[in-house]
Amino acid sequence: MIRAAVVGLGWWGQKIVRDLTGSQYLQVVLGVDPDKASRERVEGLRTAPAYEDALADPAVDAVILCTPHKFHAEQIVAAALAGKHVFCEKPLTTSGDEARTALAAVAAAGVQLGIGHERRFEPAVMRLRDQCRAGELGTPLVFEGNFSQDKFLALPPDNWRLSDRDAPVGPLSATGIHLVDLAIALFGPPVEVWARLSTLATSFANGDTLTVTMGFEGGQTALITAILTTPFAGRVAVLGSRGWVEIRDRNHPELPRGWDVTTVHRGAEPVSTFYPPHPSVRENIERFARAAAGEVSYPVTHEEMLANVRTFEAITASARSGRVEPVR
Repeated sequence: MIRAAVVGLGWWGQKIVRDLTGSQYLQVVLGVDPDKASRERVEGLRTAPAYEDALADPAVDAVILCTPHKFHAEQIVAAALAGKHVFCEKPLTTSGDEARTALAAVAAAGVQLGIGHERRFEPAVMRLRDQCRAGELGTPLVFEGNFSQDKFLALPPDNWRLSDRDAPVGPLSATGIHLVDLAIALFGPPVEVWARLSTLATSFANGDTLTVTMGFEGGQTALITAILTTPFAGRVAVLGSRGWVEIRDRNHPELPRGWDVTTVHRGAEPVSTFYPPHPSVRENIERFARAAAGEVSYPVTHEEMLANVRTFEAITASARSGRVEPVR
């Protein structure tokens, strides 16, 4: 049993505390947030105001970071130096240099690092990856993904998630980064990106509408859309030389209601399959905990984490420049 502190008790931090109730692999023993009201909203959990409290606590084996992106790099390094395992919500960091520093710190300390890309743990997505690896769709050619929501319309204008400084390219860090991760899991690291960011229906300082084209060394392409004013829409598809698969989400991953999957092979009729709800957020963190305990390996490699951050950095640059940008 890994004992963890959840650092950041906002919307997502509170969800993680709830999701991990009763887990046989990880127990949340501490909640950390500088805001007293946020600490008081989490009932039945010991709390503390400072991150340093968690790092100094001998009852804490790991930290789960649900904090603004700008703090991630220094918080990961501090946890590694304290000998704590680290699970970090996405994005890992906002620059490749920060990511390299964080990854080097956890490697030197020999602690486990996990990342909040829970979509990898959705059964339909896992099946899609198996199909691609087995060649069931022929040669995978194009990845298409959309992950849009309107939850941020309820946030106050000064919330950090709407800040161009703290969350540049808002639709990317909010939802689009999950699709970037899935594209990397399928095709490997991209080599170039083109992004267009617009503010069309809100006053968000960091944009509400994002489209991204990613090019890969092998010639594959990923097309990604993320919008912060459209009611929830979630879709992932892979088109191959002999068939295609589309996965449609029935609800936001916060409260999954299952997935409708359509599979088509050349010369055959479409096949529709329903995948029932699955707690992918919990499974991701439990897999991290089991890896920290030495029971299993963690399926997202450091190389993939770094590629994701480098792509995040390139998309941010492209959204600002309007040009195709290399992934460095």
